[in-house]
Amino acid sequence: MNGPIVVTGGGTGGHIFPMRAIGEQLLDVGVAPTSIHYVGSRRGQESSLLAEEPIDLTLLTGRGIRRSWRPRAIGQNLGALAGLAAAFVVAFVRIGRWRPSVVVSVGGYAAAAVGAAAVLWRRPLVLVELDASPGAVHRVLARFASRRCLAYGPEDERSVVTGVPLAHDVIAVDRGREARERSRRAMDPPIEPGRAVVVAMSGSLGATRVNDAVSDLAQRWSRRSDRTLIHVSGRRDASRVLARRQPTEGLDYRIIEFAAMAPLWSVADAAVCRAGATTVAELTALGIPSVLVPLPGAPGDHQTRNARVVADAGGAVLVRDEDCDGATLESALQRLLSPSELGRAAQAAQRLGHVDAAAAIARVVLDVGGWSR
Repeated sequence: MNGPIVVTGGGTGGHIFPMRAIGEQLLDVGVAPTSIHYVGSRRGQESSLLAEEPIDLTLLTGRGIRRSWRPRAIGQNLGALAGLAAAFVVAFVRIGRWRPSVVVSVGGYAAAAVGAAAVLWRRPLVLVELDASPGAVHRVLARFASRRCLAYGPEDERSVVTGVPLAHDVIAVDRGREARERSRRAMDPPIEPGRAVVVAMSGSLGATRVNDAVSDLAQRWSRRSDRTLIHVSGRRDASRVLARRQPTEGLDYRIIEFAAMAPLWSVADAAVCRAGATTVAELTALGIPSVLVPLPGAPGDHQTRNARVVADAGGAVLVRDEDCDGATLESALQRLLSPSELGRAAQAAQRLGHVDAAAAIARVVLDVGGWSR
């Protein structure tokens, strides 16, 4: 009998959503919920985003290391190392008890302890690379991995390009013309026919620089009766964005604190976003042209690398965070939304997408774990 499958990672939504997508796919192909374990971080959003899943969830202590030599950062890093040591003890005991057939890591500091325990217990390890460049945890674990599932190429004898796993509701989005019009009519209130729809979203908490630029863009477009701007502000910045709102005469300007993105992607012509792995994967899988504003200071500058892959292919415009303001967004979107560019950029983005990424990853996991299908 096969041992269970452990899916680990977390600390941010960018890790949790792929974990859930992999878990959903494993359930779809017949793996019982009792044969899967999620292991994440107590400090992250796992307790709220994964608590209702039918799969067992274990939360570990610890947090990420700050890349700074300032006295306060040094103190915090000492605490983080202590938390990581405690997490490793728990992970080592759990992996020894479960004897999993395979451990699947999507990265993040929660995966460090579980990945190390898997190596010491000699359990097969599959790494799912979400970004154009691997994070620190996966760079360490790569030499011990049985297989690596990559967001982008190149492949080798142990690596296969699968893309980033996406949730069922995103995969199910129909971007056809008639379906998009139906979705727009179903909005509350409905979106008027003939308007170009831009969805701006910079994460569940929001990014102040991007939110300020989008607020400025709304003023620049205030008389545009041919535009709808849906501004997903994030929970942290919601009150600030609402306070900055000015009356608009023609623009259909909607501010949302946060929402499931699949319904918004179903109505969007273009997007303004950060360049996290899941966001970029959703935009490319659905063929949504975008303005990508990478998070400065992201580990390994991975968001810039993600954005550059799409921009170089012609599916996005890359805007540096320091250059992000209303005028820059207006210029970039003016180009993206032009009739000659919109369809071409959508096709360019979609050529990079992997709608079946979760299924491809599940096949690798089941093969490595020796599961019969």
